[in-house]
Amino acid sequence: MLRIGVDVGGTNTDGVLIDVRRTAEADRGILASFKSPTTPNVSEGIEAAVRTVMEEAKVSPSQITSLTIGTTHFINAVLEQDARRLKKVAVIRICGPYTQQCPPFVDFPPELRGIMEGHVGYVDGGLQIDGSVILPLGEEQVVAQCKEIKAKGINNVVLVGVFSNLDTEGRYEQRARDIVLKEMGEGTNVVCSSDVGQIGLLERENASILNASILTFAQRTMRGFKRAMHRLNLSCPLYLTQNDGTLTTAAKAAALPIRTFASGQTNSMRGASYLAGLDLRKDSNKSIIVCDLGGTTCDIGVLLPSGFPRQAAAYIEVGGVRTSFSMPDLLSIGLGGGSRVRHDAATGKTTVGPDSVGHFITRDAKVFGGDVLTATDIAVALGRADVGDALKISDVTPELAAAAQSSIKKQLETVIDRMKTTPEDATVLMVGGGSIIAPDSLEGVGEILRPPFFGVANAVGAAMAKVAGEVDTIEILEGRQLDEVVETIKKSAIARAIAAGADASKVSVVDVQNLPVTYIQFQATRLIVKATGELSMEGASGIGQDDIKMIPEEDEELEPPKEVLKKANQMEKFDPLSYKPFVNEHREWLLSETDLEWIADGSYVLGTGGGGSPYSPMLMCKELLRKGKALKIVDPVDVPADMLFMRTCFMGSPSVSMERMPGGNEMPAAMEALKTHMGITEVAGTITDEIGGGNGIAPILVSGNLGIVTLDCDLLGRAFPNLDQSLPAVFGIENAVTPCAMADGVGNSLVMHTAKEPKSVETVLRNVCTTMGSMAAVAVSPLTRKQIQDYGVTYSVSQSWRIGRAIAVCRSNNDMKAVPSAIFKEQGGKCLFIGKIVDVKREVRAGWTWGEVTIAALQDDEQDETTKDSAIPIYGPNDILRIPFQNENIAAYLDKADGTREILTSVPDLVSVLDSQSGSNLGTPEYRYGLRVTVIALAADEKWTKTPQGLLNGGPTRFGYDIPFVTAGKHRMPVSVIKEYGPN
Repeated sequence: MLRIGVDVGGTNTDGVLIDVRRTAEADRGILASFKSPTTPNVSEGIEAAVRTVMEEAKVSPSQITSLTIGTTHFINAVLEQDARRLKKVAVIRICGPYTQQCPPFVDFPPELRGIMEGHVGYVDGGLQIDGSVILPLGEEQVVAQCKEIKAKGINNVVLVGVFSNLDTEGRYEQRARDIVLKEMGEGTNVVCSSDVGQIGLLERENASILNASILTFAQRTMRGFKRAMHRLNLSCPLYLTQNDGTLTTAAKAAALPIRTFASGQTNSMRGASYLAGLDLRKDSNKSIIVCDLGGTTCDIGVLLPSGFPRQAAAYIEVGGVRTSFSMPDLLSIGLGGGSRVRHDAATGKTTVGPDSVGHFITRDAKVFGGDVLTATDIAVALGRADVGDALKISDVTPELAAAAQSSIKKQLETVIDRMKTTPEDATVLMVGGGSIIAPDSLEGVGEILRPPFFGVANAVGAAMAKVAGEVDTIEILEGRQLDEVVETIKKSAIARAIAAGADASKVSVVDVQNLPVTYIQFQATRLIVKATGELSMEGASGIGQDDIKMIPEEDEELEPPKEVLKKANQMEKFDPLSYKPFVNEHREWLLSETDLEWIADGSYVLGTGGGGSPYSPMLMCKELLRKGKALKIVDPVDVPADMLFMRTCFMGSPSVSMERMPGGNEMPAAMEALKTHMGITEVAGTITDEIGGGNGIAPILVSGNLGIVTLDCDLLGRAFPNLDQSLPAVFGIENAVTPCAMADGVGNSLVMHTAKEPKSVETVLRNVCTTMGSMAAVAVSPLTRKQIQDYGVTYSVSQSWRIGRAIAVCRSNNDMKAVPSAIFKEQGGKCLFIGKIVDVKREVRAGWTWGEVTIAALQDDEQDETTKDSAIPIYGPNDILRIPFQNENIAAYLDKADGTREILTSVPDLVSVLDSQSGSNLGTPEYRYGLRVTVIALAADEKWTKTPQGLLNGGPTRFGYDIPFVTAGKHRMPVSVIKEYGPN
């Protein structure tokens, strides 16, 4: 049972040979190790590593049972926008009338889009969230798409179906794949999105496109790996490591190379755990922080009790492209063995990094005869490392060495603290070739483990990787027991792990996530279950000699001169402070892509955790701009009092909007049905009921499509869950909520003429919405400009833009601590708390997600540059903030260490939870354990807070809470963008 692991990094290629029968020994069964600079042709470097460890351990090729490789080869091609290795991709959406407003490639960086976009087509098909059919697969349409793709000479095709992850019968993507292969013949690569990513059509599609673009390169690379094995006389199975630390076969890696993109960091963490013997420790139920110090960077991650890395948030950007595949949650800083050390005599300050000599350390560092003082030189000067020639650093004074070590210590303490999830001292695994620079003790760290062979932890992680099976699905729980459903899915995950090569006797479930789906009348929940097991050698197929002989020598991966596009890196830095929106001579604000991004960021903050993400509506608006459409915002003062504006919004579940994005005909259908019913021939423009969340962008999208304007107002100034909670309904004006119309985009529409009471509209339409796939467009009786001003919130579009700009300015200045203060300059409020999410509870009642998020205070040793600002309140180190939510955040309670509770604020004022690292708002579905967050409160419009009707319909009692309304501060009237930047 001899396994070889090889990890190909940007600087070094590491290799190890492990006897898995001797894992209980002190050296964990490692018989030999190898480290050498990575070669331009990675196959040569892998071959050298394998040959060296076999010779050192004196074993023959026939004794090797598996070879596992981890490589950054594929992701580098995307990051470098390497046109030699990336191919054009054709995308066929199986979506019926939906999603077409948000086409494939819409959010790709322009340079990458230019390289990859080859063809886009749409065909009938797809599923609703409950598994019912949108439309049967348009098989003739698929055939027609194949003819177009073939004529363009494109060989890599992506198939993306709405809710394809729920298609257990293979009716859509798999059936379409059979058609494409039949029509286009051999040499065609077809990628089904359900094999690549999770729920979230755009992100899954993006990952599939990256995967398809790199397929040809991946196949060539795999053949090069196999030929290297042939030269080494190895016939054992070849595996690659995936992003989550598990194994995949070479054939599957050639088909899904994107799953290997982040394997390097995961290999390091898994290898560190194995080398330290954490699987043998009695306290292995605790999370461990892994610090991987290389030559240039330090990567910090968290190993869960399962032995696998904690995964990052739902969406990960790769080369500027938003994707949904699993990646470890990492923080990286510019600190490593090659980091440059500088001392400023004028200020007396000593710094280490972030720049580094990298893999030139053996040439440039002083101990190796160079002229650059590095962190490695400091380690030698302090007697912490025995490398190079210590006599060459005799000029390094003890004071300089101590100052540099202090800088290293502080940087490590800060980044480790940012990854901690509890205030207790952490256990840290220190690995990587650069770990010699780390001190023996750190504040906030109880134990530092430096395992043997720490310099080749990456290769160890590759050799000892496990096999996994995962199921990600949405289940309807009506009439079913949750535990029984979970047990069934567990069995399916285990079966998938065994099918992937796991030993059936050593497979177990390591993770179960239950995420209730909001705004769904039937009880639905998203379940993600993962099972892992040890690699089984039984039935494993090795590299066949006949297969090797079929690989032509010229097909191996070589390294010709690169022709990498560098335009993205040469772009000038955008200055948000100098940007001015464009207002024409008619005082119409013509939105740009920058304006849309800021409005989206601001509207999400005003969504107070609900309202759905504005991301996809914002992309749809950008696409309209790129097609030459104008998106116009107008000031109420420029509009006659009797002009009518249609109220537009989308009703349904954010989980549906992640997959079944609008096609563009839903809202026009709803508006036309209502206009016909009411005898209205035209409207001046649109407004939204709620500026908060995705509906804050929806009317802009509708107006752009129809060639009309959007009024700079809304009817809430935030997000609330019910239609009857708009201010016109609160004040009981005529036609506040009826007549109204709903349409689903496939030909179904209806009009609700009257209602017994405003609340009935919400009840009736929610039930209708469920039959329409839990997402539909709603048009509500239009109001005059005067009614909107009298019973709405003026300049709320401007307000969302200003909040978004405030966040953008802070990001541009790398000053995230200033985000609360910057927002409060635009809207009155206060900072409530800064801390880490330590608990989230969720349950679904009548289609709403009820729950509570608990946030713990940061301890003194967890404070960093993002948490020191005058806007931050004073509270005790053991105080806890609790935020109950019903889709939106309802209130904020401070539970003090002495057992007392203080209500900090409540609805109708706004409670928003921001990601402390980015300043972005977090929706309630995004709350998860360990996130560092900043909680702010904003004062609502005085129509909510200064009137009995507002407090009755938007205050705590409306949501079932017997608590008083506590204000967040004095409301500040929004300032019109048109007034500031337009002509008088």
